Amino acid sequence: MSIAEYQAYGYFALTVFLVIVLYSYIYHLYSTDKKEGGHDYESYSNIALKDDIDDTPVTSMSDDKEK
Repeated sequence: MSIAEYQAYGYFALTVFLVIVLYSYIYHLYSTDKKEGGHDYESYSNIALKDDIDDTPVTSMSDDKEK
């Protein structure tokens, strides 16, 4: 086997590994429950469209948490 074949197998293995990591991360984002301290990431989908100064924030922050 030449070095080109090793590179091709390595590239394929790395691509498969990164696809598995990507899909597991996406599954982790959508499977965490809000009750368990997870976030609702679907509420952040319009953050780029609703960015005027008069728009309501995506998540409300209270001063009690800072103290």
